[in-house]
Amino acid sequence: MEERGTRLNGTPATAIKLSEEGKTPMYVAVDSKIAGIVAVADVLKPNSAMAVKRLHEMGLEVTMLTGDNERTAAAIAKQTGVDRVLAEVLPADKAIEVKRLQGQGKVVAMVGDGINDAPALAQADIGISIGTGTDVAIEASDITLVGGDLQGLVTAIALSRKTLKTIYQNLFWAFFYNAILIPVAAGALYPIWHIRLDPMYAAGAMAFSSVSVVSNSLRLRRFKAPQIRTTD
Repeated sequence: MEERGTRLNGTPATAIKLSEEGKTPMYVAVDSKIAGIVAVADVLKPNSAMAVKRLHEMGLEVTMLTGDNERTAAAIAKQTGVDRVLAEVLPADKAIEVKRLQGQGKVVAMVGDGINDAPALAQADIGISIGTGTDVAIEASDITLVGGDLQGLVTAIALSRKTLKTIYQNLFWAFFYNAILIPVAAGALYPIWHIRLDPMYAAGAMAFSSVSVVSNSLRLRRFKAPQIRTTD
């Protein structure tokens, strides 16, 4: 506006105030005279702050990468409680930031829904797209959440951790079980106690091992997603 000779008449102060409220201000002029300011903003989802709190409880660091100006980004970050904010970031810079975090030895999960997020989604260790986002973002991601509710993100992480824990349990018990019974089946006890494992019992023991692993895995069916309460 100033480059075109339009006098702003103190409106920048109003623009700054709007930015601090999480809004993006746009100046409007008519015949080279300032007419006012239009402020636009993405509506913050009711459960966003609670979702970030849940992620913190899981021991995760939350960073916001956005192309919005710094004041608007800082206002949104204050409302949601994210740890770090990088504003006015170009699409390519998002991928660079993800790579930088990976260089620090961190495992990075990137959540995005736009075309501009696709490079970062592809670069991240785990790319998570929102189901209501663009096809490019969905194609570049590893996981697609149905719908746009952040509850899905918390659920996906909790379920992934539960699944991995179950895998470790299965590996431990399978190794422990086989480490004991395979030598017995091979006749390790025969020279001392003259004990041999009947092939029929050996087959039953092997089947029991498989049943125990499957039964332990089926406990995942009782998984209950962490609930996010809507904040006022």
